[in-house]
Amino acid sequence: MIPILSIIGFFVLIIYLRRYQNIERMAMIERGVDPSQFKTPGDASGTLRFALLLIGVGLGFLLGYFLDRTFDMDEVGYFSMLFLCGGFGLAAAYIIEEKKGRDRR
Repeated sequence: MIPILSIIGFFVLIIYLRRYQNIERMAMIERGVDPSQFKTPGDASGTLRFALLLIGVGLGFLLGYFLDRTFDMDEVGYFSMLFLCGGFGLAAAYIIEEKKGRDRR
């Protein structure tokens, strides 16, 4: 029951986010602002952030597996390493984006 509700909730969230984005763009067009100026076509920061997050999650699962086998930690090792390595991945993405921003100036 819970997985079905979470999947439905996820799709409802996506629909409302897209609807809000459309309303925002329509308001910008009504005020005479060109919405394309807020998008940079070659910006890959979202992709970089997502890729490093997934790499961190993968490493977290791997380290959690080793902690579980070595110290018999059960789920604690998985969740702690998952969040820790995912956070390191996001921090690495932030550092890379900041270096890119500094180099452009």
